[in-house]
Amino acid sequence: MENKTPETPNKTPGKGSKFNITWIYGLIILVLVGSYFWGSVPPAMDVPYSTFKNYVRKGYVEKIDVFTNKNTLDARIKKEAVNSVFGKDAKLYSEERTITVGIGSLEDFSKFIEEVNVAKAFTGVVDYKISKNYFDLFIYSILPFALLIFFVIFMSRRMTGQMGGGGGGIFNVGKSKAQLFDKGNTVNKVTFKDVAGLSGAKQEIEEIVSFLKNPSKYTELGGKIPKGALLVGPPGTGKTLLAKAVAGEADVPFFSMSGSDFVEMFVGVGASRVRDLFRQAKEKSPCIIFIDEIDAVGRARGKNPNMGSNDERENTLNQLLTEMDGFGTNSGVIILAATNRADILDKALLRAGRFDRQIHVDLPDVHERKQIFNVHLRPVKINDSVDVNFLAKQTPGFSGADIANVCNEAALIAARKNKTFVEKQDFLDAVDRIIGGLEKKTKITTQSEKKSIAFHEAGHATISWMLEHANPLVKVTIVPRGEALGAAWYLPEERQLTNRDHILDEMCATLGGRAAEEVFLSQNSTGAINDLERVTKRAYAMVAYFGMSEKLPNMSYYDSTGNSDYGFTKPYSEKTAELIDEEAKSIVANEYSRAKQILKDNAAGHNQLAELLIEKEVIFAEDLEKIFGKRPWTSRQDELMAQNETAVLSENTEEDKPVEDKTLPEQA
Repeated sequence: MENKTPETPNKTPGKGSKFNITWIYGLIILVLVGSYFWGSVPPAMDVPYSTFKNYVRKGYVEKIDVFTNKNTLDARIKKEAVNSVFGKDAKLYSEERTITVGIGSLEDFSKFIEEVNVAKAFTGVVDYKISKNYFDLFIYSILPFALLIFFVIFMSRRMTGQMGGGGGGIFNVGKSKAQLFDKGNTVNKVTFKDVAGLSGAKQEIEEIVSFLKNPSKYTELGGKIPKGALLVGPPGTGKTLLAKAVAGEADVPFFSMSGSDFVEMFVGVGASRVRDLFRQAKEKSPCIIFIDEIDAVGRARGKNPNMGSNDERENTLNQLLTEMDGFGTNSGVIILAATNRADILDKALLRAGRFDRQIHVDLPDVHERKQIFNVHLRPVKINDSVDVNFLAKQTPGFSGADIANVCNEAALIAARKNKTFVEKQDFLDAVDRIIGGLEKKTKITTQSEKKSIAFHEAGHATISWMLEHANPLVKVTIVPRGEALGAAWYLPEERQLTNRDHILDEMCATLGGRAAEEVFLSQNSTGAINDLERVTKRAYAMVAYFGMSEKLPNMSYYDSTGNSDYGFTKPYSEKTAELIDEEAKSIVANEYSRAKQILKDNAAGHNQLAELLIEKEVIFAEDLEKIFGKRPWTSRQDELMAQNETAVLSENTEEDKPVEDKTLPEQA
């Protein structure tokens, strides 16, 4: 006879049922509710004291229990009197046969009992006792200690889970909280194919991955593997995405954590976590450590407002510096870090030997924005009206995260309008929504206010159309958006170099709104505050930073390090400060006069544009072209896009060119 082992169900390792302390809380609540509603106290019917006296005189009562501490009593009714006392509820109370009565005072009750005893109306037993409420006893005596015990257990479990897990509870507070992505981890895997644009940054990152995959290729020539790389760039440009791509491409363990994960309220915890992180990394060498937002722990030392007190963040940074390049060796451990505030990092953290490379991840240009749009448009249902080149040109200064937001917002707008596809107009509305804010068509404006806004915005549009170096106009609107009563959308020329003429033309166009109000309406309004702020800052930048002043040529008082080593509030004298003020005022005044002159020379076109704006509320570049004619200048973006298309076309032509057949022809 064969011995058969009983089959056991397959259980996924590590996914067994876990004890949840919430069940204990639920059980406590059920016990409390049950003891209150279904406790050992027998059911009793409340009756008035006068009714109770009548029952006693009639001989219905056989026993009385008086609770002296509550001035109440329980009276037990004779069996033969149940129907008389309880009436239609006799069956419900037939077993206990008890009524509850509130008595005014014990003296009054004692006199009543003496009277009925003399009259021989009551021959039962009267028992005086103290009532014990077990529910109150549990609430005030036992429950506080029980809750205290459960609270200690609960906090211990929480701290165990948050601070590294494993045994030890709160004693594991110094363990590293880094998330480990080991070899073969395919969950949410990101590769370099998913990272559009950023060609230069990807090239340097790919070299780091190549170092780890094939180190001998570099070490044979005497080279050393870089110890660290710092990703620097504005928010949303894809620094963390690049790190995720490294984790997906490199066939090595990858530790990921945030800079704030090191810092804790307990002294010494941050340094302990740094040591534990590098200990784990050495055990899994070769590997990569990624620290996101490293400025949380890497801020320059000695600039903390704690007035010399023991700073936990500085202790953590000191331990990090030691681990990265101290006497110990971290062979095979490469550190990646990301920040958008590299200027505040400690100099010792940035030196070679710790972060050998600083990889700048800048905002994408027009070509890279096109690639990013192609990535984020994959899951979006679009029709033929959507032109990726047009969208790339419409979003200057947008980061990768902004472009992803535009695609998502466009899909939401199309769905809100019950469309089956996302159209070009939906993307334009999404860009307007992100830049200018939500349309506020319900904001009420008078005709005079509407006219003032229209003339103001038409002034911007007219001057920008007439100046070569001003940014090309996209559209103008007098529909309120966000806090603005009107707005003009331009395509900023993403120049690599900006000269004096570029700045002056942009300042002149910015002052066009205030100039139009003065020339055509003979008034000045507060609507130009944003324009004046931008112009003033640009004028002071020309004089004090760019060295573009006639009286202060080639002088720059800009501190690119941000250190202010000598503690000066300003590195120039009071006389120079007055000269800077005079030069800035002169530049603004000249451009304002220039703006008024351009508007006077094109008064008919400006007024026609303003009236059209009042009528339609939104006008586009095509409307300006009908009024003023086509601009004779080609924008820088159009020139770059044309060069790129020409290069791509030539590459495709080279690939499609047939190979020359050099075989001899057959002879007849």
